[in-house]
Amino acid sequence: MLFRPADLEGIAAGRITLQFRRWERPRVRPGTRLRTPAGVLEIDSVEAVERPTDEDARAAGYEDARHVLASFAGRTGDLYRIALHHAGPDPRIALRETPPDEAVFAKLDRMGEWTYAVLRAIAEHPGRRAPDLAAAFGRETAPFKRDVRKLKELGLTESLEVGYRLSPRGEAVLRSR
Repeated sequence: MLFRPADLEGIAAGRITLQFRRWERPRVRPGTRLRTPAGVLEIDSVEAVERPTDEDARAAGYEDARHVLASFAGRTGDLYRIALHHAGPDPRIALRETPPDEAVFAKLDRMGEWTYAVLRAIAEHPGRRAPDLAAAFGRETAPFKRDVRKLKELGLTESLEVGYRLSPRGEAVLRSR
């Protein structure tokens, strides 16, 4: 699920507790946890609705139900009301500051030598666009970005507005190799 920055801010502050989406079928389930720039969000319920109430619209950050419907005009599928809440900060943020342990090195070794090559490339070119980094490795962008997300899961990289940079943890990994 994608969120507007203003909605993320409202969810994190507790002002927004609902979202609406028009889908052919639900794309999230209750219990799903989503990592966002505002932290982790948890889905509480997903329900198809014919028409939102004005109260639900305000809980989603809209003026009224008419504005909800207008924002989805021209889109196909059922209208879903998604209840959600802010479940805390993204755990990868704290992980970035944590020194790497043997488990991290073992995981990187299992993933393959590409991990260190990508970390070095990001260290040498912070902020470089993902398509440019991928091309330097002779790879397509989408699979390259998936691999960088694997490194991000380990707390080794950070996404920038454009490109990536190493986290302190990622820098420590490279210094030790």
